Amino acid sequence: MAIGSFNSPGTQMPTAEINMTPLVDVMLVLLIIFIITAPLMTHSVKVDLPRAASTPTPQKPMALQVAIDADNTIFVASQAVNPAALEARFRDAVATDAQVELHLKADRATRYETVAETMSAARRAGLTRIGFVTQPGADAAPAR
Repeated sequence: MAIGSFNSPGTQMPTAEINMTPLVDVMLVLLIIFIITAPLMTHSVKVDLPRAASTPTPQKPMALQVAIDADNTIFVASQAVNPAALEARFRDAVATDAQVELHLKADRATRYETVAETMSAARRAGLTRIGFVTQPGADAAPAR
């Protein structure tokens, strides 16, 4: 067996082989355990549930459109509104629908003070959902 080796002809070196028998025994035991326990894990309780034919109707909240132009004039639903009466308009909208959303459109040249006062009036009136409406332009920077 030691052809071409420098070992003496009467001695043999131990061979290093992996004994696969214990590995196969362990795998067979695990297989049997999984075969026995798998049906026990799929038990369920049979319940006869009632049938319903109704479908939920999604209700979209009312959207209040507010626009501020370059002259800092505030428009609520295309009607010019005095800044002093703005909070009352917002309170009326909240009284109509508690989940009303405010969609705020402001011109690029609008003063920040006017936008902040409008948002403050909306918050005092109880509006919690305020969103800014923007329009992407050709000179807009791409998102990174």
